[in-house]
Amino acid sequence: MNHDAPVLELDDWQLVCQLLPPGWQDQAYLLGALRRTRGFPNAVVLLRTLLVHLAGGCSLKETATSAQQAGWCAVSPVALFQRLRAAEQWLRWMANQLWQRQPLPLLPHGYRVRAIDATTVGRPGTCGTDWRVHFSVNLENLQCDFFEVTDAHGGETFRRIPVAGGDLLLGDRCYGTPPGIAYVAQAGGHVLVRVNHKALPLFDIAGEPFRLAEELRSTTVGQVRQWPTLVRHGPRDYPGRLVAVKRDRWSACLERRALRKRASKKQRKLSRTTLFLAGYFFVWTDVPAQRLDAAAVLAWYRCRWQIELSFKRLKSILGLGNLPKKREDSCRAWLHGKLLVALLLERLLDNAEHFSPWGYELATASQSLA
Repeated sequence: MNHDAPVLELDDWQLVCQLLPPGWQDQAYLLGALRRTRGFPNAVVLLRTLLVHLAGGCSLKETATSAQQAGWCAVSPVALFQRLRAAEQWLRWMANQLWQRQPLPLLPHGYRVRAIDATTVGRPGTCGTDWRVHFSVNLENLQCDFFEVTDAHGGETFRRIPVAGGDLLLGDRCYGTPPGIAYVAQAGGHVLVRVNHKALPLFDIAGEPFRLAEELRSTTVGQVRQWPTLVRHGPRDYPGRLVAVKRDRWSACLERRALRKRASKKQRKLSRTTLFLAGYFFVWTDVPAQRLDAAAVLAWYRCRWQIELSFKRLKSILGLGNLPKKREDSCRAWLHGKLLVALLLERLLDNAEHFSPWGYELATASQSLA
């Protein structure tokens, strides 16, 4: 069987190769994906076969049959499954290299705005969370700039995210905690988070507890207000602003309905304060007011929805939420493989927007063919 000819005939595969990080074939041997070449003569054949399973959604049996019909290799579904498990570190390395190779462009005022969130994935037959994919999206180009796969115990926190000076991290209520805010501030970044009044206690400039409900009562619909507040972590205070707006009647009704539904599931009773605060939307940020006014703060927080759309694409189009594996090592390999596919698609779409008449980048073509 000629393993090289069928692969080289597929010209489109070379376009995928030039998106992969330099040295990806060598890493297949170093990271254990190709300790033995039995069945798979090289890293190219192995990755192409795995991508049929990961990107095409084919079963192991269908993938093995397709690879044999294409003339790449002849392996059994069991052997392919074992190769997938062994390729976990290799797939993780390639996916990490893809987001690290993409520099974060500067936004106005020197900030790089990044939306942070996590999504859950469960094994077949389970009702709870088995795995959690932590994700960061650069809002300049809507591409992933960091990810991490953890088990169900891996909590959502800013402390998982590598932060550089000038980063502005957008997070939902679970990210609004004093340790997470302190971590970002000490790394030279900034935060814009939705406030959970229990998880994120605020203090006024005098160091007294901020009376959130009392201050919000005077806010009317359409009015954006802000108050200087402090977040306290250990011996240090972190100054910032609470920015709030009153919801309209319909939006407040939907929020209270959602709160009551969650409370009913957990057999808890909502307090009057919680129901009152549901009529308002408020976030906290440490970005100076001269850089970002109150209305702009709320406008930027709206952009956090882009990461929810990324999760929707990952799950509905790439099938990230339908985990077909049960063993822990194969689950991790499958998840990292899916993320690799997602990142490759991002690069392909990005290249399509800046196309050339010959269809590929000359700077990287020679490297991928070497």
